Amino acid sequence: MAKLYFYYSAMNAGKTTTLLQSAHNYHERGMRTLILTPALDNRYGEGVVASRIGLKAAGRRFSSEEDLLAMTQGDIAERGALHCVLVDEAQFLSRAQVWQLSDVVDRLGIPVLAYGLRTDFRGELFEGSKYLLAWADNLDEIKTICHTGRKATMVVRVDEQGHAVTQGPQVEIGGNDRYVSVSRAEFKKITAGDGRIELQQSVLPLGNNA
Repeated sequence: MAKLYFYYSAMNAGKTTTLLQSAHNYHERGMRTLILTPALDNRYGEGVVASRIGLKAAGRRFSSEEDLLAMTQGDIAERGALHCVLVDEAQFLSRAQVWQLSDVVDRLGIPVLAYGLRTDFRGELFEGSKYLLAWADNLDEIKTICHTGRKATMVVRVDEQGHAVTQGPQVEIGGNDRYVSVSRAEFKKITAGDGRIELQQSVLPLGNNA
């Protein structure tokens, strides 16, 4: 039976690597997949889904207004039977798009594997993550660690000088130069006060290499 899966984590936990491995597993068995990636994330080129360890694949870009059920149906009409839909950076989905992905599962019988962050740099849920947590059949956490050795569950945004930032737009595309994954306890410590406390020197190298 097809299901809607949500694989969530903090930054640098290997979400995209896991997505690409899942797609590869389907392809090895002669099955076809559709990889969806938000248009606003073009760090690796338009429609390119890439992991930090060098794996990459072509994806179908979508905007926040597009109907993902209709997109999936169009892909099937054009290219034939589809066995899995995989969604990168699923935190950027709209509420309507999460519902449309549930229709891909319920109406088309195609499993959907969505990968994304759970919370933003303020510790607040992204819209896509909120509704995936509410509506997904299966929830799986992909774990990573803080520089303290604890499990990292939060994300800190940093500026060009390596200071923590606690205000600004929820969506600001960036990688290890802009975000560091930390434990909840470390998140509280770093973001206390005026929100521009310089991160410990041990934090930034881990963020750049994890």
